[in-house]
Amino acid sequence: MGGVTTADLRPGRIDATVVVPLKWSGGAGESYRVEEMGRYLDGLRHAVEEIVVVDGSAAAVRQEHEEAWGTFARLLEPDDAVIAAGDGTVSGPAAGGGADRWLNGKVVGALTGIHAARNECIVLADDDVRHTPSSITRLVDTLREADLVRPVNVFDAWPWHARWDCARTLLNIALASDWPGTFALRRSTVLEVGGWSADVLFENLELWRTVEAAGGRAVSRADVTVWRKPPSARQFWSQRVRQAYDDLAQPERLLVELAILPTLLLAARRGPRPVGVLATAAVLLAAHGRRRIGPQHVPPSVPLWAPVWVLERGVCIWLALGHRAGGGVPYHGRRLRIAAHSARELRRRLARR
Repeated sequence: MGGVTTADLRPGRIDATVVVPLKWSGGAGESYRVEEMGRYLDGLRHAVEEIVVVDGSAAAVRQEHEEAWGTFARLLEPDDAVIAAGDGTVSGPAAGGGADRWLNGKVVGALTGIHAARNECIVLADDDVRHTPSSITRLVDTLREADLVRPVNVFDAWPWHARWDCARTLLNIALASDWPGTFALRRSTVLEVGGWSADVLFENLELWRTVEAAGGRAVSRADVTVWRKPPSARQFWSQRVRQAYDDLAQPERLLVELAILPTLLLAARRGPRPVGVLATAAVLLAAHGRRRIGPQHVPPSVPLWAPVWVLERGVCIWLALGHRAGGGVPYHGRRLRIAAHSARELRRRLARR
């Protein structure tokens, strides 16, 4: 794996395919969203050779998207055969049939697009991610010496809940790296390893560990920022426990987060000063993450939300453990028990294949 690929700019376009898996509900109020996505795709088609949208929406909604975006992109339906035929890492399909028989439909959509892509270099992006020609160029150039590249997502608007959520990003970047909604990857590498599991919640970590378990090179680019649309306040609240559940796949981080509440309670018993010291430490750490990303990308008030996010995670990680004991975290009407497979388990499965 690895080696040099043709990632150079051709006249006016980048040798890459952008893959966008999505599943929208349609209905009143979504016309603006469709128009905004159309403007984005229209601008993007002048920068890259190919755009593939894998649309898992209902038939009527998908038809609306085809009419709105068909000029700019290839629209495909998710195809679970790309997993059933080749993914040696899956733990087995959920009950049912068709694309919905896998617990994480986003992975089915992503792998459908990767299989259908005509280019070796692929930029995989959630439907709320907004790439620019510059971000795509830098990620694709990094694929010359890597199999998988992750940048950093930064919101393009700043309501209160976006500032709260971005505090998590800043803390992650300060300590290591964050998990964005977009990656650049080599198509041949993903096909060689048979994709990654569609029965886990933390699909980004699963992809990363699968590529590394197969001997591929995964690279973090904290200096490449990619815009992302902030969620609605309702969506933000719905994600709190689910995001905490991801950390059940990271034992060291899990132990630290489980210690947050006991530490805060112990500090509170000793008075306000120890609590203030801990809150200040969180703010300073987030401020360091802001400097790493680039202070021009993040408002200066965002680090002040770091203590709020730490308290949130200290509560939600225990709720996540409760969901695990109850059979898994709710996800689109089902329960997902596995956050992500361990690196050891993935190496074992790949060796067996």
